[in-house]
Amino acid sequence: MKKVKMKKYKIAAIIMIIHGGLFELCGCLALIPILAFDFDIANAGQYISFIVPYLQANLYLMMIMGGIFGVVRLIGAYGLLKNRMWGLALSVINCVITMALMIFMLPAGIMDGILACTALILILTQYFGDKKIVE
Repeated sequence: MKKVKMKKYKIAAIIMIIHGGLFELCGCLALIPILAFDFDIANAGQYISFIVPYLQANLYLMMIMGGIFGVVRLIGAYGLLKNRMWGLALSVINCVITMALMIFMLPAGIMDGILACTALILILTQYFGDKKIVE
């Protein structure tokens, strides 16, 4: 019965690992060759675009921020997989923050929103299950 109870948490954790590891952390790791080969990031705006000009002008900072979010998302996913309440809390916080910030990072924020909202829905439906607001 325990495996059935953890199923949605595990799916949410896998989504968060994909989101944090592949999208966020790999984006930050892309900063290494950019810095190593002294790539001129001034022209990068033609390949990567954000709706907010400040984010567009500070792509280095965006990549670092993505790395931080990626690491925190992976830590939350690890906590979920290990059935820890701190992992659940960290994952919910991370998903909610992503939902709030995704609008500023359009068009890339659309995929962030899809992944974070899916993980959050799975976590909340698993945690609350069939409980009613008022019995």
